[in-house]
Amino acid sequence: MMLIDNLFKSFGRLEVLKGIGFSVAPGSVEAIIGPSGGGKSTFLRCLNGLEPFQSGRVTMGAHTLTPDTDARRDAALLQSVRKKVGFVFQQFNLFPHLTVMENLIEAPILVYNESVETARARAKTLLERVGMATKEDARPRQLSGGEQQRVAIARALMMRPDAVLFDEPTSALDPVMAGEVLKVMAELATAGQTMLVVTHSMNFALTVATRVHVFAGGKDVESGSPEQVFGAPEHETTKAFLRQAGAV
Repeated sequence: MMLIDNLFKSFGRLEVLKGIGFSVAPGSVEAIIGPSGGGKSTFLRCLNGLEPFQSGRVTMGAHTLTPDTDARRDAALLQSVRKKVGFVFQQFNLFPHLTVMENLIEAPILVYNESVETARARAKTLLERVGMATKEDARPRQLSGGEQQRVAIARALMMRPDAVLFDEPTSALDPVMAGEVLKVMAELATAGQTMLVVTHSMNFALTVATRVHVFAGGKDVESGSPEQVFGAPEHETTKAFLRQAGAV
């Protein structure tokens, strides 16, 4: 489904990603963990063209992003990639002036030319799926952080993406709200949704992920099954991080 090949990214002289690459199979849940400053969020933003990169390539189906991809010249390419790759941000990024229902149906209507009736019907199904069926007329300011994030997940799913990128989706939430969001994500994983998840939840990485990647210093220093990474880590960085996170 997705191939990330030798990705390098710099901000000026600061190298943020240093040759990261792996493939993502359909239905896989790739958890990305590691110390702060390791390049995790920047990596996700490169995958759907929110950040340009200096070397490497990202291939999603028939579409490929390269260092030559230009936001203006290649707008159609980027739109095609973003149709296939949804993004759930840390800070929800809901449109504050729109209701929950309006937040969900706007993109399918504008991008796919769906009828309002069709979009609303799908939105109702997705809101029920994430436990927000009674909130379709609410505005974001009337929702808790956990509720807003569940709406954001439903909004991403409205585009029928092949994969969804989650950038620390629970970092702004208290433990109870975080648990609500992680439960929804676990259910998506069980249903076969392909996901790449930057997360601080070691339990999610251990119990839900198909594969775990440990990012540090701009590199994927260790990757493998949750059982291998958590139960028998090989890299000293992984061992130190898991000790600090209380996961070993």
